Amino acid sequence: MALATSWSEYFEQNRRAWDMRLPVHLRSAFYDVETWKREGGISLTDIELREVGDVRGQSLLHLQCHFGQDTLSWARLGAQVTGCDFSEPAIAEARRLAEELSLSASFVCCSVYDLPQHLNDRFDIVFTSYGVLGWLPNLEIWADVVTHFLKPGGFFYLAEFHPVLWMLDEEMQHLKYPYHNAGVIESVLTSTYADRSSALSSLDYSWNHSLSEIINPLLQRGLQLEFFHEYPYSPFPCFSNTVQGADGRYRIRGLENVLPMIFSLRARKPADC
Repeated sequence: MALATSWSEYFEQNRRAWDMRLPVHLRSAFYDVETWKREGGISLTDIELREVGDVRGQSLLHLQCHFGQDTLSWARLGAQVTGCDFSEPAIAEARRLAEELSLSASFVCCSVYDLPQHLNDRFDIVFTSYGVLGWLPNLEIWADVVTHFLKPGGFFYLAEFHPVLWMLDEEMQHLKYPYHNAGVIESVLTSTYADRSSALSSLDYSWNHSLSEIINPLLQRGLQLEFFHEYPYSPFPCFSNTVQGADGRYRIRGLENVLPMIFSLRARKPADC
């Protein structure tokens, strides 16, 4: 399951961009790593905590884990965790944090597509969340990887920004991009979602995916959909032109509770597979 040659340069540029973001993210108020470390915090939102449920004693694979903050939060909640990300500095930081916090965790540095070549285990839960699918050009291969790593009876959980959001321009005001995957999208960013004041310039390549492009590959591989939810808010202040409500959640200014911003799903591998 090697990377297609036509994607390699895109992936390499994206990896460089994520390597560059890491130091900014580690010192940002968005991630607030020092408080999270000091207070034994959980960086996960109420959405995934509620919908994934009790993970004590469960093996959990976290795809596209960045520097492992959510992965290690699952470990604090009792899961036996493994994280995967393509950024070497991010994985090095994840391992360092696990050691500093005396948390049992394993981390693998590679592309999601290549993970079956680097990891032999199977898991009760495969987990991925927020800003992950747009970095993948082909969700058929992604669904192969998800299914490959699930134990029979295990489940896959995804919480992600809604595809409708990726149709909007950077100011979240006008339609700009296609809903379906119409090919690679090249973007030049001048900051990062974790710190919009940072003078951080990066060239990114991404791909839009419709809900059907996300869900159908999972179903076609025999996973059974247990739920699909949509939410009209974001737990994070990571988009331009959003306002925080009294509930602490973020919505697009002028479109509050009009557009979906988050979706989540859980799909289980049959016990006899």
